[in-house]
Amino acid sequence: MGATLVRRLAGSGHTVRVLDNYSTGDRAHLAGVQAELAEGDIRDSDALDAALAGMDAVVHLAAAGSVVMSVEDPVTNFDVNVVGTFRVLDAARRAGVERTVQASTGGALIGDATPPVDEHSLPKPISPYGASKLAGEGYAYAFAKAYGLRTVALRFANVYGPWSARKKGAMTTFFKAIHAGEPLVIYGDGSASRDYTHVDDISRALQLALETDVPGGTVLHIASGVETTVQELADLSRAAAGVPDHPVEFRPRRRGEVDRNFASYDLAEKVLGYRPTISREDGIRRTWDWFAEHVFTR
Repeated sequence: MGATLVRRLAGSGHTVRVLDNYSTGDRAHLAGVQAELAEGDIRDSDALDAALAGMDAVVHLAAAGSVVMSVEDPVTNFDVNVVGTFRVLDAARRAGVERTVQASTGGALIGDATPPVDEHSLPKPISPYGASKLAGEGYAYAFAKAYGLRTVALRFANVYGPWSARKKGAMTTFFKAIHAGEPLVIYGDGSASRDYTHVDDISRALQLALETDVPGGTVLHIASGVETTVQELADLSRAAAGVPDHPVEFRPRRRGEVDRNFASYDLAEKVLGYRPTISREDGIRRTWDWFAEHVFTR
């Protein structure tokens, strides 16, 4: 996501500085892009102070983003997502930054609820990851009210697209399994659903949140509004790769994962003018093409 957003912002005339510890990122992803790169961790206050010096706004995307890993290691998830987000907000306060935009989540934060979820859905996270994102939203709202920081939290659907080879999402896992000639593994019976939104649409929403006059403490769902089951995702992934009969293996459902989820983006459309532009079929095909060209040829 970061590589796509930095390209978009730099191409729109913004001066961009990137702070990354490269745990899931890669410097090569920003080769040739007009952006200053700084290596550091969001839990390091000195690194944050240096990175934020002279900046007008912050987009906070750093996170431990796996629901499964948060169940296995809730301490690390809390440290990165809750402590890390607090440190970003506090560094922004110290630096006199006018606006922060942070990545949140929809399904994991709200938990099991009848979709489509929206900003009025009651948060009931069922994983440490979801709880950590809810805590981050709470701190953002508090910093908006206590310090006047213009905070915006965007609850992303499941993000997919290019530059995601090191991510742990289902689509990346499916594509790698297809390339390796291994079965696609589905946890549960395949009926669990998610909302998959292309990274270009997510990045456009982030830019809109940076540039639109919205009050501090704003929370918005950024989604496609389309429910896709895991079985459908497997079928779409196999079709994009040209192997519709590639084998699928079913395993027991994992703890902490929401059953059904997709979101309404109506408020984001009203507040930001956001609407998704890339269909799931086209987006998944384009993502496979990127993997085939940039990952599987190595």
